[in-house]
Amino acid sequence: MSAPARSAALKIDWARITTSLGLKGQTSAQLQSFKKRNEDARRKVITLSDAPQEIDFAHYRSILKNQAVVNEIESAYKAFKPVTYDVSKTIAAIESFEATAIENAQATKGKVDAELSDLQATLKNIEEARNFEELTVEDVAKARPDIDVRTEQMVVKGRWMPPGYKEKFGDLSLL
Repeated sequence: MSAPARSAALKIDWARITTSLGLKGQTSAQLQSFKKRNEDARRKVITLSDAPQEIDFAHYRSILKNQAVVNEIESAYKAFKPVTYDVSKTIAAIESFEATAIENAQATKGKVDAELSDLQATLKNIEEARNFEELTVEDVAKARPDIDVRTEQMVVKGRWMPPGYKEKFGDLSLL
């Protein structure tokens, strides 16, 4: 990893990313999983880069009496060829994860923005509403015309009390 890439990886503020983008649920869990893998890989790179790269076989020959063991280990060491891995599949998976995370984040942002605008409209409506004591019958009829229509129907049929009124509030004719 180059020095600028290492420097950029160290400057990522994972907590700020989660809170500033408002990530929740699966997107947040996937980001945390990616963060953990990033930290594990960075830790392994640091550990391996600090390890000595070359083995001093001359030193071991000078201390050990059995030269054949040192020669055998040296020949095995020189014959060793590290396996190279095709990382294109891993990179494709990371890019797929990134695309999914971006889509989820945009969808979440859209939902949050819509809900926020609804809540702001509701709050504005509540703040601008008149007190209940200030309402008139005309205001209620204007807001709910169905109440006016229902009242007219009841008067035409000769019913002066709404259904369930006596059960709920009692019969006031005894007073």
